[in-house]
Amino acid sequence: MIGAAIIGGAGYTGGEAIRLLLNHPEAQLRFVQSTSNGGNLLSDVHADLFGDTSMRFVAEPDWDGVDVVFLCVGHGDARKYMEAHDIPASVKVIDLSQDFRLVATSSIGSREFVYGLPEVNFEAIKSANNIANPGCFATCLQLGMLPLAAAGVLTDDVQITATTGSTGAGQKPSATTHFSWRNSNLSHYKAFTHQHLHEIGETITRLQPSFGGAINFVPMRGAFARGIFATIYTRTDMTQEQAVELYKEFYKDAAFTHVSDKAIDMKQVVNTNKCLVNVVKHGDQLLVSSTIDNLVKGASGQAVQNMNIMMGLEQTAGLRLKPSAF
Repeated sequence: MIGAAIIGGAGYTGGEAIRLLLNHPEAQLRFVQSTSNGGNLLSDVHADLFGDTSMRFVAEPDWDGVDVVFLCVGHGDARKYMEAHDIPASVKVIDLSQDFRLVATSSIGSREFVYGLPEVNFEAIKSANNIANPGCFATCLQLGMLPLAAAGVLTDDVQITATTGSTGAGQKPSATTHFSWRNSNLSHYKAFTHQHLHEIGETITRLQPSFGGAINFVPMRGAFARGIFATIYTRTDMTQEQAVELYKEFYKDAAFTHVSDKAIDMKQVVNTNKCLVNVVKHGDQLLVSSTIDNLVKGASGQAVQNMNIMMGLEQTAGLRLKPSAF
């Protein structure tokens, strides 16, 4: 059994990581650390775990028997944690923050982090000791664009609108996440400037160095709790048949990314580690729809997928989840 641990287990990503690891057939959750909840039952913070576990949060880690640790702390806090704590060299690290995702910030001390998007970095993840888990928007949007970049056929600007659930903003309440504001409402934020554009740009230009166009991204806040639905379009000379064939060939061995011939919707993926993609040609524009659960494939599920790959397990171990489609 793989010994797993979680640092920062009180938030949404921490709660999802706990849920997945408790039910993982090849992993045993050794401890969950939360400075503010030390001694409290996990189920006191994550009510969905009531009846599943009697584990309590610990205030300080005990690395005995731990093979991999998930850092489920805030952006900027993962690097601080690693600077302040001596994680044994034998323990693999999977960080869910943005601290180590970019090439310029991908190392700390002797640890080098690999960008953990399995659909494009599978071989590097297999031999990695440290993983920088991609962002939720970054995962959804890249999975909609990777086949085009890998084939070198991104020749024009890319236009993207993507709507995310309120859990994407984290557990701490804010003016734009509480129910009375978010319900029956819609708004955009960080238009053209979202931080995930940096990691997206690095991946796309690595796959297609000649790409010089803009990626114009408008994120939207949705009146729902979880999930991301993205529409991506760009000009192309390919026919629809050529584009569909390109996508299906690129993802033929992907464990969780599937190309649908039918229109897709977000309920098909909520509560799963799946990404669904649909490709349709409209005139000279190729429209790609992509959808994921922001907390599973966009965060904790992908982190567990990365653990599976690092540890030589089947990618799907512990991640065969039914969508909450009704």
